[in-house]
Amino acid sequence: MECVVAAPSKIPRASGDRVKTDRRDAEHLVRLLLAGKLHAVRVPGDEEEALRDLVRARDSVRADLMRCRHRLSKLLLRHGIRFDDGAAWTQRHRDWLATVTLNWPAAQATLLDARGAIEALCHRREQLEREIVAMLPSSPWVVQVGRLRCLPGVDTLSAVGLCAEIGDFERFAHAEHLMSYVGLVPSESTTGQQRRLGQITKTGSGHARRLLVEAAWHYRSRPSIGRALTDRQHSQPPAAIAVAWSAQRRLHRTWTRLEARAKRRTLIAVAAARELAGFAWAITQIE
Repeated sequence: MECVVAAPSKIPRASGDRVKTDRRDAEHLVRLLLAGKLHAVRVPGDEEEALRDLVRARDSVRADLMRCRHRLSKLLLRHGIRFDDGAAWTQRHRDWLATVTLNWPAAQATLLDARGAIEALCHRREQLEREIVAMLPSSPWVVQVGRLRCLPGVDTLSAVGLCAEIGDFERFAHAEHLMSYVGLVPSESTTGQQRRLGQITKTGSGHARRLLVEAAWHYRSRPSIGRALTDRQHSQPPAAIAVAWSAQRRLHRTWTRLEARAKRRTLIAVAAARELAGFAWAITQIE
């Protein structure tokens, strides 16, 4: 017996239907199934679900760490203390933080607590990242991760995150389906001859969408293959390397063209991320 799991958000229901019983629901689902109106969803296996939980745990720690860093920065700003010797949260910045002393004992206790929370979260994040890397060789995504790492801006953690959120790339018949799945396609309201495109739909996994947008920023620079990318592409099929090079050239043209039209860089990054999702789909289809 075949069991089909349907997406509840995509089950059509009349707005005026106010009667809900098990019998009516069963009859409604049968009619929709016969009419082909039900959208089946993929149910991940136990191993995939466990790895996905681990990846999401690391992402939660990353978000907590960012909030703690913001709280510490705002605390120092309230006391008129700024770091002007380079980028924040580098080793130099951490050494400088260790020398900061606030005038009031309560403020100093708050500062020490914030520093301790940041150090603890950094330790947790590093531990989770080590666990992810250690479990990768025996995971069901080891081949897909190797292909995705050929793309600039997509290293091990980003590749594992995409695989954890998207699952089986082969279930998408076309690249456009994956773009729509991660919510990077524009919303549309078309009536007659008038077509209006709005903001992106933002459906699906916000984690996968964020990873793609972050990776898309790497394509602002001119196409090149550095040492780190060469190491990631080592032992990968030539077809995957060719797709990665095509991605570099096309997405850089996207950045150049839209910057020439004075588009905001945040919007350009989203547009590049949509195309990057297509290249991610293409590179995972390579045998």
